[in-house]
Amino acid sequence: MLYLWLKAFHIIAVIAWMAGMLYLPRLFVYHADAEIGSVQSETFKIMERRLLKAIINPAMIAVWLLGLYLAWSGGWFSAGWLHAKIALVLVMSAVHGYYVGAVRAFAEDRNKKSSRHWRMMNEVPTLLLIGIVILVVVKPF
Repeated sequence: MLYLWLKAFHIIAVIAWMAGMLYLPRLFVYHADAEIGSVQSETFKIMERRLLKAIINPAMIAVWLLGLYLAWSGGWFSAGWLHAKIALVLVMSAVHGYYVGAVRAFAEDRNKKSSRHWRMMNEVPTLLLIGIVILVVVKPF
C-alpha cells in the first residue's frame, strides 16, 4: 500500500513540476518584451522567482526522490525503459537548470534571449514529457 501512496505523490509532483516548467518559459516570453525597469518587468521577476522557489524546485526534488525510491522498491533498475526514462528526466532537469539561470538573468536585467527563443524553449518540456509518459506506460523495452 505504501508503494501506491508514494506513486500517487510522485505523479502529483510530476504534474506540479510540469505545470511550472510549462508556465515559466511563457512568463519569459512576455518578460523578454517588457521594458527593463518597468512595473511589468518587476512584476514578472516576482512571479518567476516565486514559481521557481515555491513550486518548480520542490516538485523536481520530490519527483527525483520518490521516483528513485519507486524504481528501487519496484525492482525496475534492470529495465531498459527505465534507463531511457531516467535519461529523459535528466534532460528535463538540465532544462530546469537552464530556466534557473534565466530567472537569475531576468532578475539582474541580463536576459539576452528573444521572446521567440522562449517560445521555442516552451516546447522542450512538452516533448520530453511525451517521451517519458510513453516509456512509463508502454514500457517498449
